[in-house]
Order: sequence, then structure tokens, then C-alpha cells
Amino acid sequence: MDLGLSGRVYVVSGGSRGLGRATAQVLVDEGASVVVLARSADDVDAAVSELGSSAAGIVADLADPGTAALAVTVAVERFGHLDGGLISVGGPSGGSVLTTTDDQWRAAFDSVFLGSIRLARALCEGISATGRARTGSLAWVLSSSAVEVIPGLTTSNGLRPGLAMVVKDLADEVGPAGIRVNGLLPGRIATDRIATLDAGTGDADRARERQEAGIPLRRYGEPEEFGRVAAFVLSPAASYLTGGLIRVDGGAIRHP
Repeated sequence: MDLGLSGRVYVVSGGSRGLGRATAQVLVDEGASVVVLARSADDVDAAVSELGSSAAGIVADLADPGTAALAVTVAVERFGHLDGGLISVGGPSGGSVLTTTDDQWRAAFDSVFLGSIRLARALCEGISATGRARTGSLAWVLSSSAVEVIPGLTTSNGLRPGLAMVVKDLADEVGPAGIRVNGLLPGRIATDRIATLDAGTGDADRARERQEAGIPLRRYGEPEEFGRVAAFVLSPAASYLTGGLIRVDGGAIRHP
């Protein structure tokens, strides 16, 4: 199936590694251009080098209020217009409700919540101003914590459900302008982030075995499996899909 991505332009935050990097690769392979946004200069440079001439890079932090506008400006200046973006931020640090400090909550809110909303606003404005036929698509990388608690990840449990409602709210708001907004709920995907969480238990192999036992497919997902879903959701092929929360978790979430 042709996803209709040829000539499209997307901003991919968190695009130098993990789920964002995998999505950027699929987008480029399908003919789109991407602006990769991440905090590490080395990682951004490596990603852009691997992705080739269809990619540009920005070294910035979504917690910085100027990052969102910069991402849109670079996309339009480099590739001429903007069609959407993948909004992905690194997972906040672990902890419990009683041990997470005010400063940790504020840092997580500025990056995970407020930073991603700023980017969504800027992307919608950029799509409306430059997108072809005023259509576009945003895909928000959330987590299974948007719909059920993940033990030990209190800040994620607190912030992701709110963002899930923002996804639906924004989809209602910008739908009449032809812009689609969806949330993606990755489960245990084999990224560096998940490897770090497993290692934090003291026995990474055992932790992975326990997690896989609770996944109907009995394995972790691969980043490229997530990337293919994200690219489809962003693409014109998913033209009647909006306001949804799409699970990419191997069936791990137990409720309907």
C-alpha cells in the first residue's frame, strides 16, 4: 500500500534514538522529509547522517519555550512546507508518589507535558500556514501509563493520562481545519529506555522475562514495528483516523 508520504515534511521530536528514530527512518524510506529534534548533538548528527539528504537536525530541548517555533521554522526553510509531526519526549524519571519531589514533578511537567503541547501548537500553526490543501497529522507518543498505572513511574502515570485527553481535545479543535491528531501507546518496545528500566531492577534478564510473560505475543516489540505504525498514522493513508489512542503493545493492556 502506498502511504502517500512522498514529498511530505514532518518534525520528529526525540528523533535521534528509540521510537522517534525508528519513525523517522520509516518516513524517509517512504519518501518523506524529516526534521529530527533531540538534545544530544552527537545523536542528532548521527541520525541525520544515516537518514541522508531528506533529513535536517536541531539540537534543542522541548522544555525550552523557543524550541517549538524553531522546529517549524527549520522545517519550512529547509523543505518548503510542513505536514505534521511526531511528538515524542524522553520518559521522566522513576519514583513513587511519596518519594517524587516537587522539583522532579516540575521538570517532568515542563518537558513531558508543557513542552509537547507547545510543539503541538506550533505544528498546527505551521501546517495551517504551509501544508498542502491545509491537511496534516500529529501523532503523540504517550505510553500505556495513559490508561493504566506502571509501577515505579509515578510522574508518567500522573502526566500521560492528561496528555491523552489533550490529544482528543486538540483533535476536536483542529479537525475542521483538516488536521488529524492521534495518540500512540507503546508498551515494552526494545529501546534503550526500556533496557535502562529493566537494568534498574538489578537483574535485567529476569525483568525482561517477567515482562514478556505478561505480553500475549510473549516478546518485546522492535522499534521499527512501532515506527511503521506511527508512519501510517501520520500518513494520508490514515485520512479518517483522528482522536484515537492506538496501542502498540503486543496486547499487554488487559482492558478493552
